[in-house]
Amino acid sequence: MKVSVCGKGGSGKSTIVALLARELVTRGKEVLIVDADESNYGLHRHLGMDNPDDFMEYVGGKMGFVQNMGSTQEERTNFMNRYFKEDWGLSDIPPMYFTEKNGIKLMCSGKIREINEGCACPFHAVLKAFIMNLKLTDNQVAILDMEAGIEHFGRGIDDDMDLIFMVCDPSYESLQLADKITKLADHIQKPVYYILNKIDDTTELIIKKAIEKKQNIICGIPANRQLLEESLSGEEISLKVPEINKVADIVTE
Repeated sequence: MKVSVCGKGGSGKSTIVALLARELVTRGKEVLIVDADESNYGLHRHLGMDNPDDFMEYVGGKMGFVQNMGSTQEERTNFMNRYFKEDWGLSDIPPMYFTEKNGIKLMCSGKIREINEGCACPFHAVLKAFIMNLKLTDNQVAILDMEAGIEHFGRGIDDDMDLIFMVCDPSYESLQLADKITKLADHIQKPVYYILNKIDDTTELIIKKAIEKKQNIICGIPANRQLLEESLSGEEISLKVPEINKVADIVTE
Protein backbone atom coordinates (compact mmCIF):
# COMPACT_ATOMS: atom_id res chain seq x y z
CA MET A 1 0.00 0.00 0.00
CA LYS A 2 1.35 3.41 -1.03
CA VAL A 3 -0.24 6.43 0.61
CA SER A 4 0.33 10.14 0.09
CA VAL A 5 -0.50 12.76 2.69
CA CYS A 6 -0.95 16.21 1.22
CA GLY A 7 -2.30 19.64 2.09
CA LYS A 8 -1.27 23.24 2.51
CA GLY A 9 1.75 24.27 4.52
CA GLY A 10 1.09 24.22 8.25
CA SER A 11 -2.01 22.03 8.01
CA GLY A 12 -0.38 19.31 10.09
CA LYS A 13 0.66 16.81 7.39
CA SER A 14 3.84 15.71 9.15
CA THR A 15 2.06 15.30 12.47
CA ILE A 16 -0.60 13.13 10.81
CA VAL A 17 2.10 11.07 9.07
CA ALA A 18 3.89 10.40 12.37
CA LEU A 19 0.67 9.46 14.16
CA LEU A 20 -0.53 7.23 11.32
CA ALA A 21 2.80 5.41 11.00
CA ARG A 22 2.90 4.69 14.70
CA GLU A 23 -0.64 3.31 14.69
CA LEU A 24 0.05 1.09 11.67
CA VAL A 25 3.07 -0.41 13.41
CA THR A 26 0.87 -1.39 16.36
CA ARG A 27 -1.27 -3.26 13.82
CA GLY A 28 1.71 -5.29 12.66
CA LYS A 29 2.58 -3.28 9.55
CA GLU A 30 6.11 -2.55 8.35
CA VAL A 31 6.12 1.17 7.59
CA LEU A 32 8.31 3.31 5.35
CA ILE A 33 7.92 7.08 5.58
CA VAL A 34 9.31 9.15 2.73
CA ASP A 35 9.88 12.81 3.54
CA ALA A 36 9.07 14.27 0.12
CA ASP A 37 8.93 17.92 1.23
CA GLU A 38 12.14 19.74 0.37
CA SER A 39 11.32 22.60 2.75
CA ASN A 40 10.20 20.59 5.80
CA TYR A 41 12.98 20.14 8.36
CA GLY A 42 11.02 18.70 11.28
CA LEU A 43 9.48 15.34 10.38
CA HIS A 44 12.37 13.31 11.77
CA ARG A 45 12.01 15.12 15.09
CA HIS A 46 8.33 14.13 15.32
CA LEU A 47 9.49 10.52 14.97
CA GLY A 48 12.38 10.81 17.42
CA MET A 49 14.88 9.91 14.68
CA ASP A 50 17.97 11.33 13.04
CA ASN A 51 17.68 12.37 9.42
CA PRO A 52 19.16 9.91 6.91
CA ASP A 53 21.30 11.05 4.00
CA ASP A 54 19.27 12.56 1.18
CA PHE A 55 18.23 9.86 -1.27
CA MET A 56 19.28 12.30 -3.99
CA GLU A 57 22.87 11.27 -3.23
CA TYR A 58 22.12 7.77 -4.55
CA VAL A 59 22.23 9.13 -8.11
CA GLY A 60 25.27 11.33 -7.52
CA GLY A 61 23.62 14.24 -5.79
CA LYS A 62 21.78 17.14 -7.31
CA MET A 63 24.79 18.40 -9.25
CA GLY A 64 25.65 14.95 -10.57
CA PHE A 65 22.06 14.42 -11.62
CA VAL A 66 21.96 17.68 -13.58
CA GLN A 67 25.32 17.02 -15.24
CA ASN A 68 24.64 13.40 -16.22
CA MET A 69 20.97 13.40 -17.14
CA GLY A 70 21.60 14.41 -20.75
CA SER A 71 19.47 16.54 -23.03
CA THR A 72 17.44 13.95 -24.93
CA GLN A 73 14.67 11.65 -23.73
CA GLU A 74 16.81 8.61 -24.58
CA GLU A 75 19.71 9.93 -22.50
CA ARG A 76 17.43 10.67 -19.57
CA THR A 77 15.86 7.21 -19.76
CA ASN A 78 19.23 5.50 -19.90
CA PHE A 79 20.47 7.49 -16.93
CA MET A 80 17.46 6.64 -14.76
CA ASN A 81 17.59 2.98 -15.82
CA ARG A 82 21.09 2.75 -14.36
CA TYR A 83 19.51 3.14 -10.94
CA PHE A 84 15.84 2.18 -11.21
CA LYS A 85 15.46 -0.42 -13.95
CA GLU A 86 14.86 -3.22 -11.45
CA ASP A 87 12.12 -3.45 -8.82
CA TRP A 88 12.91 -2.26 -5.30
CA GLY A 89 11.79 -3.76 -2.01
CA LEU A 90 12.22 -2.18 1.40
CA SER A 91 15.22 -4.42 2.02
CA ASP A 92 16.93 -3.01 -1.09
CA ILE A 93 17.18 0.53 0.26
CA PRO A 94 20.85 1.18 1.13
CA PRO A 95 21.33 1.67 4.90
CA MET A 96 22.69 5.22 4.64
CA TYR A 97 19.42 6.38 3.07
CA PHE A 98 17.10 5.49 5.92
CA THR A 99 16.95 5.64 9.67
CA GLU A 100 14.80 3.28 11.69
CA LYS A 101 13.05 3.28 15.04
CA ASN A 102 10.17 1.31 16.51
CA GLY A 103 9.37 -0.46 13.25
CA ILE A 104 9.34 2.72 11.13
CA LYS A 105 11.88 3.46 8.39
CA LEU A 106 12.40 7.09 7.38
CA MET A 107 13.76 8.24 4.03
CA CYS A 108 14.34 11.78 2.81
CA SER A 109 14.14 12.52 -0.91
CA GLY A 110 16.18 15.73 -0.59
CA LYS A 111 16.27 19.20 0.93
CA ILE A 112 17.05 22.68 -0.29
CA ARG A 113 20.13 23.43 1.81
CA GLU A 114 22.05 26.20 0.02
CA ILE A 115 21.13 29.56 -1.46
CA ASN A 116 20.93 29.59 -5.27
CA GLU A 117 21.24 25.81 -5.50
CA GLY A 118 18.33 25.59 -7.93
CA CYS A 119 14.85 24.10 -7.84
CA ALA A 120 13.61 20.83 -6.35
CA CYS A 121 12.90 19.21 -9.73
CA PRO A 122 15.71 16.60 -9.43
CA PHE A 123 14.36 15.47 -6.05
CA HIS A 124 10.96 14.86 -7.59
CA ALA A 125 12.34 13.03 -10.64
CA VAL A 126 14.33 10.60 -8.49
CA LEU A 127 11.43 10.13 -6.07
CA LYS A 128 9.05 9.41 -8.96
CA ALA A 129 11.41 6.71 -10.31
CA PHE A 130 11.84 5.16 -6.87
CA ILE A 131 8.11 5.05 -6.10
CA MET A 132 7.32 3.60 -9.55
CA ASN A 133 9.70 0.72 -8.91
CA LEU A 134 8.90 0.18 -5.23
CA LYS A 135 7.12 -3.14 -4.71
CA LEU A 136 5.53 -3.74 -1.33
CA THR A 137 4.15 -6.85 0.32
CA ASP A 138 0.65 -6.94 1.77
CA ASN A 139 2.12 -6.21 5.19
CA GLN A 140 4.08 -3.11 4.13
CA VAL A 141 2.94 0.49 3.85
CA ALA A 142 4.79 3.44 2.33
CA ILE A 143 3.61 6.88 3.46
CA LEU A 144 4.76 9.94 1.52
CA ASP A 145 4.74 13.24 3.38
CA MET A 146 4.23 15.44 0.34
CA GLU A 147 5.36 18.99 -0.18
CA ALA A 148 2.73 21.66 0.41
CA GLY A 149 0.46 22.37 -2.51
CA ILE A 150 -0.06 20.39 -5.72
CA GLU A 151 3.27 20.25 -7.57
CA HIS A 152 3.60 16.56 -6.72
CA PHE A 153 0.55 15.97 -8.91
CA GLY A 154 2.23 17.84 -11.72
CA ARG A 155 5.30 15.63 -11.31
CA GLY A 156 3.19 12.48 -11.54
CA ILE A 157 4.21 11.13 -8.14
CA ASP A 158 0.58 10.56 -7.12
CA ASP A 159 0.04 8.37 -10.20
CA ASP A 160 1.60 5.50 -8.26
CA MET A 161 -0.32 6.02 -5.02
CA ASP A 162 -3.10 3.73 -3.82
CA LEU A 163 -4.64 6.29 -1.46
CA ILE A 164 -4.45 10.05 -1.07
CA PHE A 165 -5.13 11.73 2.26
CA MET A 166 -5.88 15.45 2.19
CA VAL A 167 -5.31 17.24 5.50
CA CYS A 168 -7.66 20.20 5.89
CA ASP A 169 -7.09 22.81 8.55
CA PRO A 170 -9.53 25.66 9.30
CA SER A 171 -8.49 28.05 6.52
CA TYR A 172 -9.99 29.22 3.25
CA GLU A 173 -6.78 28.26 1.43
CA SER A 174 -7.08 24.69 2.70
CA LEU A 175 -10.64 24.38 1.41
CA GLN A 176 -9.63 25.67 -2.02
CA LEU A 177 -6.72 23.24 -2.12
CA ALA A 178 -8.97 20.34 -1.11
CA ASP A 179 -11.24 21.09 -4.06
CA LYS A 180 -8.30 21.28 -6.48
CA ILE A 181 -6.70 18.06 -5.19
CA THR A 182 -10.05 16.26 -5.47
CA LYS A 183 -10.28 17.20 -9.14
CA LEU A 184 -6.68 16.22 -9.85
CA ALA A 185 -7.09 12.87 -8.08
CA ASP A 186 -10.32 12.18 -9.97
CA HIS A 187 -8.42 12.70 -13.21
CA ILE A 188 -5.97 9.90 -12.35
CA GLN A 189 -8.73 7.83 -10.68
CA LYS A 190 -7.21 7.85 -7.21
CA PRO A 191 -9.39 7.92 -4.07
CA VAL A 192 -9.07 10.97 -1.81
CA TYR A 193 -9.99 10.92 1.86
CA TYR A 194 -10.13 14.00 4.05
CA ILE A 195 -8.68 14.44 7.52
CA LEU A 196 -9.95 17.55 9.28
CA ASN A 197 -7.25 18.83 11.59
CA LYS A 198 -7.04 21.43 14.37
CA ILE A 199 -10.80 21.93 14.38
CA ASP A 200 -13.51 22.86 16.85
CA ASP A 201 -17.27 22.39 16.60
CA THR A 202 -17.76 25.54 14.51
CA THR A 203 -14.90 25.07 12.05
CA GLU A 204 -15.74 21.40 11.59
CA LEU A 205 -19.22 22.30 10.32
CA ILE A 206 -17.84 24.92 7.93
CA ILE A 207 -15.25 22.55 6.47
CA LYS A 208 -17.74 19.70 6.08
CA LYS A 209 -20.12 22.02 4.27
CA ALA A 210 -17.38 23.02 1.80
CA ILE A 211 -16.19 19.49 0.92
CA GLU A 212 -18.19 17.98 -1.92
CA LYS A 213 -17.41 14.31 -1.20
CA LYS A 214 -18.59 14.32 2.39
CA GLN A 215 -18.70 10.54 2.48
CA ASN A 216 -14.88 10.57 2.20
CA ILE A 217 -14.33 12.63 5.33
CA ILE A 218 -12.64 10.19 7.69
CA CYS A 219 -12.37 12.10 10.93
CA GLY A 220 -11.99 15.44 12.64
CA ILE A 221 -9.01 15.90 14.96
CA PRO A 222 -9.65 18.63 17.53
CA ALA A 223 -7.08 21.31 18.21
CA ASN A 224 -4.94 19.96 21.04
CA ARG A 225 -2.55 22.09 23.07
CA GLN A 226 -0.17 19.24 23.93
CA LEU A 227 0.05 18.14 20.31
CA LEU A 228 0.63 21.73 19.22
CA GLU A 229 3.40 22.23 21.77
CA GLU A 230 5.17 19.00 20.83
CA SER A 231 4.98 19.88 17.14
CA LEU A 232 6.11 23.45 17.74
CA SER A 233 9.09 22.46 19.88
CA GLY A 234 10.22 19.69 17.53
CA GLU A 235 9.75 16.98 20.13
CA GLU A 236 8.94 13.36 19.43
CA ILE A 237 5.15 13.15 19.38
CA SER A 238 4.00 11.15 22.35
CA LEU A 239 0.28 11.91 22.42
CA LYS A 240 -2.16 9.26 21.28
CA VAL A 241 -4.92 10.63 19.07
CA PRO A 242 -7.92 8.26 18.95
CA GLU A 243 -9.21 9.72 15.68
CA ILE A 244 -6.13 8.47 13.84
CA ASN A 245 -7.49 4.93 14.22
CA LYS A 246 -10.08 5.72 11.57
CA VAL A 247 -7.32 6.77 9.18
CA ALA A 248 -5.43 3.54 9.85
CA ASP A 249 -8.65 1.60 9.22
CA ILE A 250 -8.82 2.98 5.68
CA VAL A 251 -5.24 1.86 5.02
CA THR A 252 -5.57 -1.62 6.47
CA GLU A 253 -9.02 -2.38 5.06
